Formats: sequence, C-alpha cells, structure tokens
Amino acid sequence: MLRISRPNARFQQWEALLRNRNKRQRAGEFLVQGVRPISLAIERGWSIRAVLYDGDRPLSRWGTQMLEQTVGERVAMAPELLHRLSDKDQDAPELVAVVEMPDDHLSRITVEPSFLGMVFDRPAMPGNIGTIVRSLDAFGGSGLIVTGHGADPYDPKSVRASTGSLFAVPIVRSPSHQPVLAWAREQRAAGVSLTIVGTDENGADDIADLDLTGPTVLVIGNETAGLSAGWREACDVMARIPIGGAASSLNAASAATVTLYEAIRQRGRS
Repeated sequence: MLRISRPNARFQQWEALLRNRNKRQRAGEFLVQGVRPISLAIERGWSIRAVLYDGDRPLSRWGTQMLEQTVGERVAMAPELLHRLSDKDQDAPELVAVVEMPDDHLSRITVEPSFLGMVFDRPAMPGNIGTIVRSLDAFGGSGLIVTGHGADPYDPKSVRASTGSLFAVPIVRSPSHQPVLAWAREQRAAGVSLTIVGTDENGADDIADLDLTGPTVLVIGNETAGLSAGWREACDVMARIPIGGAASSLNAASAATVTLYEAIRQRGRS
C-alpha cells in the first residue's frame, strides 16, 4: 500500500487527468468517482489501475468491498489531496478510481438484428456525451461512436453525466465519419440491413414516420453546426423532431433521447 500526504509527481500526474485531454490519452487512463460509477466499472470488468482513498478516516462497507475487489494499486491519501482530485465543490470523495481506457475499435460494438447504435458528430460539450450514453443505457442502445474532433468521452464532465452508464455501453472514438462508413459497409456485406438515420431540424421526415424497428444507427450533429457534410451525404434519410413554442431546436442530448425513445417505442409496439 502506498501513502501520499503531499503533492508529489504521482499525484500531479493523476491531477492532470482531470483537465488535460492529451495527458489522459497518453496515460490511457481517466479518473472516476461516485458509488455507482466505481461499482459498475468493477462489476463490468474494467481494468482498475489504482484506487485512491482517504487515509485519515475509516472506509465504509462499500469502500472496503471495492478495495477488496480490485487488483490495482491501493493508495491512501491525505483528504485535501483527494478533494483536489474530485473536481467538485464538496467534501472529499471516499474513493477515486484510476481506470484504464479501452481501445477505440469498432468491433467493441456488437451488431445484432436488434441493433440500435448512435453517432455523435464533433460534440462540443462533454456533458452531452455522458447524457447520451445514459440514455443509450436506459433504452437498450448498443453503443455510441464519437466522430471527428470534439469533446472527450473520458472528460470528468462526461463521466459524471453518464452516472456510470459509460461502463455499461461501449463508446468508440473515430477520427472522422469514413471509418464508421467502412464499418457500416462491412455489416451490410455480412447481411445486416443497417439504416443510417441523420437528425436535423429541416429533415425530410418526422422521426415518428420512419421505420426504426430494424438495425439502425442514429446520427446526432454538433450542438451548434449540426451534422458535417460527410455525414449528411452518408445518411440514408434525414429526420426531424417536430417541436413548437419559441424554441428553435432541441439540445443535442435531448434530441438523442427523443430519437432513442421513438425507436424503442416502435420496437415495443412491433
């Protein structure tokens, strides 16, 4: 067991994971806190590199169980240091887990006859990624693909917004739409009749008028700019969500949730 009472180099490396995407990527790890997220990470078999805990207070039954169930390094910390890793204006968390990032292979997303996946193109806000992952988990989605240069799914705001669903739903990052389209062609060649449905306020069809009961990829665009030209060209159909009132459009995460619900509604009905 290691004990850290002052901000040494190891602590500074972990602290950088909170704010520096490049350092997260180079280290291949990110920070997780909270009872449900840490429990799910362990339950779903994610690689836990280290568990950091308050060395000045007794652990709860849950905290003790989490330490017993992990094979990673155990690090006792001064509470003020643990608080600095929490990225919250609250008391220091009981545990913070250092979790290994999975590979960005599209093969992590299983395609079955009931496949319902989602693409988020060039997201600007990490919290929206986490919220969409949470909705995918709630409605039985198969996975999320994040394309283009945008927010990081492993940003603390994304991890927190997912409330642990990040560990239950595969997330894969792709540098552009092209690798995803190649993957879609492979699925079609294997006999999966995959339909790619884009979303836009000026889409040709209402989302409720489309048949979403087959294998489907729903594509959500950037919060400000919408879908890229490449994705617009690649989509088999562009759908709109009819709205009223003074609102001109829906938040990206809200639009994603509505489209997922409509797909599940149709599938339940059929």
